[in-house]
Amino acid sequence: MKQLNPFSADGMHLVPIPLSCAEHRQYYEGFSNAVLWPLYHDLIVAPQYRRDWWRTYEAVNARFAQAAIETAAYGATIWIHDYQLQLVPRMIRSQRRDVRIGFFNHIPFPPVGLVGQLPWREAVLDGLLGADVIGFQRESDVRNFRDASQRFLGIDPDRVSNVIGAYPISVDVDAIREAAESESVARLSRQFRHDLGNPDVLMLGIDRLDYTKGIPHRLRAVEELLEDGVLAPQTTMLTQVAVPSREGIGAYQDLRDEVERLVGRINGRFGTLERGVVQYSHQPYSFEATIALYLAADVLLVTSLRDGMNLVAKEFVTARQGRSGALVLSEFAGAADELHRAIIVNPHDSSGLKNGISQAASLTRDDAHEQIAAMAAIVEDNDVHHWARSFLNDLQNPTDAGSPLLKMPTRKATRNLREVKHVGR
Repeated sequence: MKQLNPFSADGMHLVPIPLSCAEHRQYYEGFSNAVLWPLYHDLIVAPQYRRDWWRTYEAVNARFAQAAIETAAYGATIWIHDYQLQLVPRMIRSQRRDVRIGFFNHIPFPPVGLVGQLPWREAVLDGLLGADVIGFQRESDVRNFRDASQRFLGIDPDRVSNVIGAYPISVDVDAIREAAESESVARLSRQFRHDLGNPDVLMLGIDRLDYTKGIPHRLRAVEELLEDGVLAPQTTMLTQVAVPSREGIGAYQDLRDEVERLVGRINGRFGTLERGVVQYSHQPYSFEATIALYLAADVLLVTSLRDGMNLVAKEFVTARQGRSGALVLSEFAGAADELHRAIIVNPHDSSGLKNGISQAASLTRDDAHEQIAAMAAIVEDNDVHHWARSFLNDLQNPTDAGSPLLKMPTRKATRNLREVKHVGR
């Protein structure tokens, strides 16, 4: 495994944490994305509970923790992000009582019945409770964490409530608006629409190719609307961007096959030799090209089966401020808690999803303009800078969460850290 030296970039001092190929498979593709990811997203696919993956997850978490312990100045603030590093807060706390530790979970936190399936649930919960402030996307995630802490660790939820909270993440409003108002992005937007044949209604889906995003659900709904004659194939088009993701995992390979089969079937049934009804792209797009797609589209379809937030929805309404547009938004995306003027749908309800897409496609210009304006204002008031300030302000004034909630004695925690540091290398 190649050792990498610390370096500086964009005004930051960065300390790389190298992983071997085996660790990447077991820690990242394995435990993080074939155990935690499906478990935290309502078991859309079945998790694979493997002890060797868990041991490597412990070892990699210990490596990150040790790097932070050795690098952080006295009294430093340490902000840990996401489900791949849930053991790190307690590991740091066991050796550094002087630092402020924050943890933010970008994905949903599951209900207690699902947490209970995880063989290592106590270790994960206790790892998180090493942080002074634990942040989640939604209030439902906070409730789930409180319930799990009480059920599996025997902790009084009232003693936990002052150190956990909902901090809905957001987008860089200024950067998006600057791009949306630039001539180069406007020109690219016009080119996109022209190349697609200037349809009367251009619908857009833009997602990582992930089974949590509900891409097959939206494709089947569009197919049925075409079949029913509600959408006209001559005047309607769906552009579906599916950004490659986790291609080494079987469930993602299966999803790609399913999506591409559905796209082919819809175009075979309703397209012509000159024009498809679904324009499908399996590649990443630049920030500027993504904003151009938002400007080109009339309707954005967000049909997540479970999503921590879904920033695409917030980007879309921000880019379209001052313009019309329609947002079809899954109730299972965190953004639905804030973007109340969206057309909220249950993607598991095929009839309701079809009705939502139909409503969006036929929305009057005035209504579409009003809805976008209302949602853009909400995002503007709660942008990514507001999110960061809110979390860090709470972290600078924490309650003493470490001592009363400490599950294991410091010496034992330190010994455990030393024991797992070299596992899985």
